[in-house]
Amino acid sequence: QVQLVESGGGLVQAGGSLRLSCAASGRTFYGYAMAWFRQAPGKEREFVAAINWNTGTTSYSDSVKGRFTISRDSAKNTVYLQMNSLKPEDTAVYYCAARRGGNAPNNGAYNYWGQGTQVTVSS
Repeated sequence: QVQLVESGGGLVQAGGSLRLSCAASGRTFYGYAMAWFRQAPGKEREFVAAINWNTGTTSYSDSVKGRFTISRDSAKNTVYLQMNSLKPEDTAVYYCAARRGGNAPNNGAYNYWGQGTQVTVSS
């Protein structure tokens, strides 16, 4: 059974950085895409970034492009989200997700989800 466990969230000032981790277990993830989504209070869950496990191909939402970097460590079965130049509007619960196939920006395409980690950016 696939399990995704996020960590690394917290409180940071605007302009600061955080690195989120997603520890994946339960199977080999070759042939999968791993992604980060986020959901702010009162808003829908939105796509942040995705990475193809095999090729390392990445994709980003326009709102985080140039500030966030998604990466994976195959040996550790872990996906990371390095977040720099954080803004108050980045405040949300961040979720890790996985799907068989290529990167996709829609949350309905993902079969597996973690429990989420809170990121709060103060102004």
